[in-house]
Parts: sequence; C-alpha cells; structure tokens
Amino acid sequence: MASTDRVNNVAASTPARRALLSVSDKAGLEAFAVRLAALGFELVSTGGTAAALRAAGLAVVEVAELTGFPEMLDGRVKTLHPMVHGAILARLDLPAHRAAIDAAGITPISLVVVNLYPFREVSTRPGVTLDEAVENIDIGGPAMVRAAAKNYPHVGIVTDPADYPCVVEELEASGRLSDATRFELARKAFSHTAAYDGAIGNYLGRVAAGGADAWPAQLNFSFSRVSELRYGENPHQGAAFYRDLGVAVDGTIAAAVQRQGKELSYNNIADADAAWECVRGFDAGASACVIVKHANPCGVSLGTDPADAYRRAFATDPTSAFGGIIAFNQPIDEAAARAICGQFAEVVIAPEVLPAALSVLAAKPSLRVLETGRGTVRNTIHLQRVGGGVLVQGSDLPVLDPAQLRVVTRRAPTAAERDDLLFAWQVAKYVKSNAIVFARGAQTLGVGAGQMSRIDSVRIARHKAGEAGLDLAGACVASDAFFPFRDGLDALVEAGARAVIQPGGSVRDAEVIAAADEHGVAMLFTGMRHFRH
Repeated sequence: MASTDRVNNVAASTPARRALLSVSDKAGLEAFAVRLAALGFELVSTGGTAAALRAAGLAVVEVAELTGFPEMLDGRVKTLHPMVHGAILARLDLPAHRAAIDAAGITPISLVVVNLYPFREVSTRPGVTLDEAVENIDIGGPAMVRAAAKNYPHVGIVTDPADYPCVVEELEASGRLSDATRFELARKAFSHTAAYDGAIGNYLGRVAAGGADAWPAQLNFSFSRVSELRYGENPHQGAAFYRDLGVAVDGTIAAAVQRQGKELSYNNIADADAAWECVRGFDAGASACVIVKHANPCGVSLGTDPADAYRRAFATDPTSAFGGIIAFNQPIDEAAARAICGQFAEVVIAPEVLPAALSVLAAKPSLRVLETGRGTVRNTIHLQRVGGGVLVQGSDLPVLDPAQLRVVTRRAPTAAERDDLLFAWQVAKYVKSNAIVFARGAQTLGVGAGQMSRIDSVRIARHKAGEAGLDLAGACVASDAFFPFRDGLDALVEAGARAVIQPGGSVRDAEVIAAADEHGVAMLFTGMRHFRH
C-alpha cells in the first residue's frame, strides 16, 4: 500500500478506534486481528467471525450489542442498522455529521474488514439448487463494503485477505492509513462488489434463460490486470493482460509463471495461448509438442518423449518455426531443453520445467519460459469484440467421439490411418480456416491455414511439405469443413493422400465421395466442423 501523503486531522484526532470484522473467508484473520488489537483497536464483529476471534483469545463486541437487536431471519439481518452504517458513513470533517452521531451515541468505525458469502463457489457446484444459491447472496456484507468505500477519506475498507499484512504494517508504522491507501482499498472494494453482483446476475440470468448453458439477457465479466504490456499487436497500440475472475486459472496462460526471459508481449501471450490450448488437447500420457507461428500450428507431433516430439514437430516446417512458440503437454526435461536450444524461439511453455532443463535454457536468457502448472481448467466461452459490442460463443472444446465417425467410402481406413486421421483432426481444430492438415505417424507433414479457398490451403500445405523435404505419399488429411467441390479432394490425392477426415454436409457430398472412391481413398465424416477465425 502507498505511504502517507495527506493526513485527515479530524479522523486522526478521534480517540476511539473501532474495527468491524465480518468475513466469510477467515484466512489470515486471527493474526491480523491480534495485531489490530495490539494497536488499540476495539474489535466489533458478527456471529461466526466473532466466535473465531474469541477462540483466539481476543475481546470482541458483538454487533448485536451495538444495535440492541439480535441477529434475525436466520442471519439475514444483523448489520443493517444505523448504529453500524452511521458509524461507517459519518463524515468526520463535517460538524453536522459529528453532532448527529454523538447525539445517537454512535462511535465511528475507522476500519471495516469484510469479505462476502461464497456465492460464486456455491452457485457453480454441480447439482446446486436455486434456493441454495440464493441463500449465499450476501446483503449486509456488500452494504458495509460499499458504505466504507464511499466514505474512504475516513474509513479503510479491506476486502482481500492478501491485503492484511500491508494494511497492518502501515498502521503500525504511522498510526493511520494514508489517503492513497484508503483510496486504493476503496477502488478494490467497489471492484469486489461489482464482480460479486455480476456473478449473481449471470447465474440468475442463466436460470431465467433455461439453465447453466443458456445465454442470459445480460452478461457481466470481471477481469483483473495481470500486467501492462509495452504495446499491442503493433507498437502504436496500447495493451494490457487481464485475468478472468470467473474461473480458476491453474493450468492456463493467465496462471503461468515466467521462469526466465524477456517481458512477454501481446503477440507472445496470444500465440502461447494458441499453442498451449492445442497441445493440452492431446492425452497427457503421450508426449506432444506444438509449435505455433502467428496463431497457427506450423508443426505438431507425438513422440516417445518431449525431445522426440519436439524434433518431429520442428521437422514439419523449420522455416516457420523460427521465432515461434513451443508448447509441451509434459514436463520439459534436459534432453528436450537441449533440443530446443538448437533453434530461435520466442516462448517455451509446459506444465513444468525441470531444474536440469532450466539450467540448459539459461544459456538463452532472452527466451521466455512459462510454467503453467497441471490444472485442467479451460475457457468455456470465447469473446470477440466487434464495433459497439462483443460476440460470445461456447469454446470449441468437445473431443470427437469415435463412435460418431462415419465411413462414407467403399474403403475403410486402416487402424493406423484412423489414428492419424484423428490426430490430424485434433490439429485442424486449432488451425485458422480454411484449414488443411497432412499427417502420418502422429506427425504433421504440411499445414495449410487461413486461405479464402480450401483448395489454396491444400496447395500451401503441399508446398510446405515439399520445402521441408517431407513425402506426402500415403498421408492422412483433415479438413476443418466440408469440400464444396471435388477439386479439393482431387488435389489431396494428387499430393499423396490416402485417407481423409472431414465434417461432410455439402450439397455435393456425393460427388466428393465418388471422387474418393474413384481414387481408392478412405474417407470419414465427423458431422462436426471446426471453423476458427
């Protein structure tokens, strides 16, 4: 927290100092309260918090003693009283306010420590009922938080247990909280209640719209800043990185710890997320490596270990891999780190980077090394800003159920071809449309991305494979959407494809299937497309 910059003389002269503590999350409460008591604060509290403080041997004044009313309605009403809110909201620099609280026998409260019922945690539990969620909507807590935040020139409001140490240290050092500290605490408090109310609105909106997966009439988002960035996609654009407050973040880019390297840029973070989301889609029991350049996978492979997976992914397109992002679904060991050091890369990301690997990577001090942890949380919605609004959709997370696959050609794929088709299909999901992915032996051979014409994506993938010296004969191919004409299928066969996986659904499916049969190519329909824009 900030140091003192202007002292409120009236507040400072108040002889009695009261702190009101009423918290759902009791982490760090006892140590904080002990230090407040040592500073001469009289502790005022409510039910569960008061019991916890007394158990710690602290003297506590129950709110009911101040108000003259016991808690009522199963605890729904306990702090909603002038003896509480008058004590919080009084402007001590105004003689009229001072006279009013003196006449009412109200002692000012100079510190409010409140965090709220765990509505978000309860409302997202599987099987939670509406009644259970509603009972976890805090009323008195937000009222006290907002009152204290509004009166920040005279009251400190603490909503985050992480702030306990710096708050009490400042009180111990100077006897009061500075204007700057109280202002920052108030800002955090209003953000806290805004996020809380937003979560309630989203939950009730989904209930009204039909269920947990429904889209509410109003959608509220809350994000906290992780860092400011030097610039955005280009140097003339300002940028910052924010973390979603609505989900646990372990195992995500937002939770990643940077173990070494230069400051991350906007493009680094965007590409690292694309690489991480793609690589974590593969079974963690098999070593997978994804190399991304400009938001597209340019090389993906499974291997016997991370180093083998990396070498095979790099072989797909060594030219594009230059300056790319490298992601692993398993911890990076020393062998993988030594392999990585053979190329120039911007970022390396993995669930863990072993100490021996960090020692090797230290030879490339500019290389950004990110460690995500092993969490499995994934974004459930995707946002895209448009002029004056935002597009919101569910994330493209579902894994294809092999039972949904339909063989539509006379020749069925072999077991090996089927495995490679599913591998290529998983990669295509993360390639910008129109997407074409050639693969063989759980290794990408050529990737065609982001073209206006699907046949142009075929040509680019074939060209990339040729540049890398990779033979496409007998390759398996995934297309993220159907072939509108047979020319795309013909181009795949000409390049060497022997099996194809695609969604199907074109009015010319019969023509494309006939072309596949003509060439002796096996084809699977998924019934699911993967456009990515």
